[in-house]
Amino acid sequence: MKTIKILLIAMVSPFLFSACQTDIIVNDSYVDNAIPLPELMESYDLWYVDYDRTTGNGDVPFLSRAFTISLFNGRLYANNNLVGIGNTGNGLGIIVGDYSYFPTAVRFYHDIYGTYDLEVYQTGRNEIKMYSRSENTTYYLTGFQTNTFDYDRIFYDNINYFLQEYKAWEKVYTSNYGALNDFDNEHFIKFVSGGSGTTFKSSQDAYGTNVNNIYWDFTGQYGVYNTSNPNLKNLTLDYDFWGNESFKLTVINDSRIRLFHTASGTTYEFAGRGFIQFLKNTEPKSRSKNDAAKKMELVKL
Repeated sequence: MKTIKILLIAMVSPFLFSACQTDIIVNDSYVDNAIPLPELMESYDLWYVDYDRTTGNGDVPFLSRAFTISLFNGRLYANNNLVGIGNTGNGLGIIVGDYSYFPTAVRFYHDIYGTYDLEVYQTGRNEIKMYSRSENTTYYLTGFQTNTFDYDRIFYDNINYFLQEYKAWEKVYTSNYGALNDFDNEHFIKFVSGGSGTTFKSSQDAYGTNVNNIYWDFTGQYGVYNTSNPNLKNLTLDYDFWGNESFKLTVINDSRIRLFHTASGTTYEFAGRGFIQFLKNTEPKSRSKNDAAKKMELVKL
């Protein structure tokens, strides 16, 4: 089936883009109404960054590190964190910069990453792709309104990143039932951002230890896996000297998780300590295409 692609590249200034020609392919299911770019970009509250579809070897960091972006009255918003998503900024996230329009491109001024010029292609009624000529990389974004966007779905589909949004998780509850096991002695867990995105650390330091003073006794690999219940995940911690520890993971709230230890039948609860707000000028949260890519089932309008 043929698709419409409207190549939005303009000769807007001597320092932005060279002249190009517009390429239009007719599509029976999508009719381009030649909507001005500001109207198109601001007709949706949120633009979900469909990172699985990203092409190119470069990186536009404020896009690759965001779940959604929003353009509103000249201010650029982003949901970079899963903690608080749907509530922070009335669902838009935090302000991370500004933007301005050219006829067929957007210039973003990010507070941390600087200026990026992105050419815009409208590929569907609520879908665009944004091309960075300097990075030779294309991002695909889908438009939503806040009152129809499935914040819970994006949260549970990206639990791996949620676990990384605290400097440490402190064990705050252990059930009276369940067999004694080695994991009883683990008091803190850290899920490390960046790199492969699958590294964890654990510590037996005393409860209440300041997160900046924790001594991490062990570093290993972890995995988060789906189950038939979208709100229940399997978590595996690979302790090479005594084997894997497997848990059923559920989220109690934005700062508390429950781990059911399948081998012993013990239930633990961990509270997040040291929230990391990804603006990002602190620890980097890598979402490189070599990592477990963030994803969500999208509804095309």
